[in-house]
Amino acid sequence: MASGDFCSPGEGMEILQQVCSKQLPPCNLSKEDRLQNPYFSKLLLNLSQHVDESGLSLTLAKEQAQAWKEVRLHKTTWLRSEILHRVIQELLVDYYVKIQDTNVTSEDKKFHETLEQRLLVTELMRLLGPSQEREIPPLLGLEKADLLELMPLSEDFVWMTARLQQEVEEQLKKKCFTLLCYYDPSSDADSETVKAAKVWKLAEVLVGEQQQCQDAKSQQKEQMLLLEKKSATYSQVLLRCLTLLQRLLQEHRLKTQSELDRINAQYLEVKCGAMILKLRMEELKILSDTYTVEKVEVHRLIRDRLEGAIHLQEQDMEKSRQVLNSYEVLGEEFDRLVKEYTVLKQATENKRWALQEFNKAYR
Repeated sequence: MASGDFCSPGEGMEILQQVCSKQLPPCNLSKEDRLQNPYFSKLLLNLSQHVDESGLSLTLAKEQAQAWKEVRLHKTTWLRSEILHRVIQELLVDYYVKIQDTNVTSEDKKFHETLEQRLLVTELMRLLGPSQEREIPPLLGLEKADLLELMPLSEDFVWMTARLQQEVEEQLKKKCFTLLCYYDPSSDADSETVKAAKVWKLAEVLVGEQQQCQDAKSQQKEQMLLLEKKSATYSQVLLRCLTLLQRLLQEHRLKTQSELDRINAQYLEVKCGAMILKLRMEELKILSDTYTVEKVEVHRLIRDRLEGAIHLQEQDMEKSRQVLNSYEVLGEEFDRLVKEYTVLKQATENKRWALQEFNKAYR
């Protein structure tokens, strides 16, 4: 019987939420989806009892864990042999670099030559492989017996092996100290005893930091899932808010717009009147600062005289208008007389000008 059958609907929803977030991440179901599909929710609860957090079945998860354990074991074995092989190669490289600059002792020369000979023969034997299972001719027609003849003497090999252990330990110690100084630069000034103690604990420290990184990645993954859910919820809430705002604008904007326009018009009218009064006040202030009482009195006298002269001119103009009106009563005959008068006046002026010129010439 499923565990979901023994709990209340609220507890079942909580368990289903945890299942969807941890064991079944693709099933990002909302609360409404779970309420609308109760049988699907029950199926997910029953399914969660047969899978782990990665989604694998419990049997496959167990087999996978065993396979990873064997892989780690083989990896550790391979790393040990690979590290030893690389350290031996580095010893030989350092030796050949050293003999180019300084002289070496006969013991060092014998040790490195024996080590190199043994390493080369071992690698060649590995390349040849087992002779029983070989289906193709051996490389260059060589057999393991031919290579065994190239092995160094047993006494030299025993002596080399004893010294090799010390050399490898010394080389590994240098590498460990280099790694320690890279991780903790302040350890460079410590003694070898202190460095050895720190190196002894360095593996535990690195494992702890690795575990912290893995825990942080797990927390980050959970936070990302939570962020995705909150983002989806936020988007839905935002869409609802936008819908409500649109409805409020449509319902209330038209009602309040006319009143708002009327208030704005009144405000602009009052502001315009205030600006006109302010301009008039500035004008009067400039006039009061420009004209004194004496200047104003003189201007008043000038204005009175000008107004009197204008009045006289207006009277003269009125008299002239009356005379013209009386002439206009004559009609076309008056116009003909005016034209004849104009012609006679021009002829008279021409003759007067000719007489003046004649008198000038006579003189």
